[in-house]
Amino acid sequence: MVATLGFVTIGLFLALTVTRRLSVLLGLVLVPVATALAGGFGGELGEMIADGVAKVAPVAIMITFAVLYFSLMIDTGLFDPVIRRVLRWAKGDPTRITVGTAVLTLCVALDGDGASTFLITVSALLPIYKRIGMRPLVLSGVVCLGAGVMNLVPWGGPTARAMAALKLDSSELFVPLLPAMAAGIAWVLFAACMIGRRERARLRDEGRGEVVLEPGTEAGRETGVPGGGPGTPAAAELRTPAGWRLSFNLALTIALIVALVAELMPLEVLFALAFAVAVLVNRPAWTQQRELLDRHGPNVVLVTTMIFAAGVFTGVLGGTGMIKEMAEALVSVVPDGAGGLLPVGTAVTSMPLSLVFTPDAYYFGVMPVIAETTSSLGGDPAEIGRAALLGQMTTGFPLSPLTASTFILVGMTKVELGSHQRFIFGWAFGTTIVMTAAALLTGAITA
Repeated sequence: MVATLGFVTIGLFLALTVTRRLSVLLGLVLVPVATALAGGFGGELGEMIADGVAKVAPVAIMITFAVLYFSLMIDTGLFDPVIRRVLRWAKGDPTRITVGTAVLTLCVALDGDGASTFLITVSALLPIYKRIGMRPLVLSGVVCLGAGVMNLVPWGGPTARAMAALKLDSSELFVPLLPAMAAGIAWVLFAACMIGRRERARLRDEGRGEVVLEPGTEAGRETGVPGGGPGTPAAAELRTPAGWRLSFNLALTIALIVALVAELMPLEVLFALAFAVAVLVNRPAWTQQRELLDRHGPNVVLVTTMIFAAGVFTGVLGGTGMIKEMAEALVSVVPDGAGGLLPVGTAVTSMPLSLVFTPDAYYFGVMPVIAETTSSLGGDPAEIGRAALLGQMTTGFPLSPLTASTFILVGMTKVELGSHQRFIFGWAFGTTIVMTAAALLTGAITA
């Protein structure tokens, strides 16, 4: 009875959100409440919801301060020197430009926000691609690869959802995946190099030579290379903060990342402290602080309300025993000896499934059931969380038509979504395979 109720809850949630008859936010709250009432759990509903919300509160707090911190760093121009150096190093070589695109994306995507990553990188690089004759499809593809791997950070969407759904912290999900993430970054740089070489060969076949993009040259002015002259797109967008503030922001960010990896304090505490210090130095006046909150507050509210709604969903499913009963039902049909394959199977299939499920539907509807099934078979549910992160929305989100930021990427580069998917799907799936292999070798997941 309870297992059936659980399958009905997840089925209704997926059906209503995928068909867009109900928003994900409302679906996470209303669907489990309705089925719990129908199952006779009304008297315990308040306690279950409160327990679920309390367990995801640290994740919501972390996301709040992480988004505000990195948004402030971008506003103050922390990444502008990286952009300048990458563009100067790339010059007119298509291979260098694609590798530089990957490096720039990996740096900018540190904030965990795909939309801002796409806005910054495409704005900086699209004029160069057009000037040289490189296809915008290459730009969208390489940015997709870099942003996908960096989406694994704990304050990014996938890991935050996984922590909320499984009620685990970053030390259990993210830290064991650091070697796999490093392997993914290496693969992205390799893929960018190979894509760039092919693009260079294509341009040479068409009889086009390399265009040198140096600051102060005509080509530099046309493409907006930093230093190309006053009034260029890049000169208007790139900020040059006071030297000591730039150095301070860089030192603070490095110290924060080291503290996060070393887990010197809970993540939410580290981000709250770092944000407070950053605001004190960069936006000391209340009017400046209010402008910062007005500018980036909507993004924070959107993410944190989703996390708290997820707490309602997981609180009800866990409190009523639906997840446990569903897992036991699945265990009864899993062949003997096949339970150990669930982590690898989840890792390999999670990337293609990102084209079918929204991240919320997958992490809050599908993954908890697989994790509980693994637990019932004697496995570690944290492995399922890590496996899901290796593909679902980590390398899949810049390809998924169910993710809004995907349309920012293809819209700004003016490429068709289908062409973008066909061009980069193999490389993106290769990222998942490389990261899965690294996770197996380092013991983050087992087979």
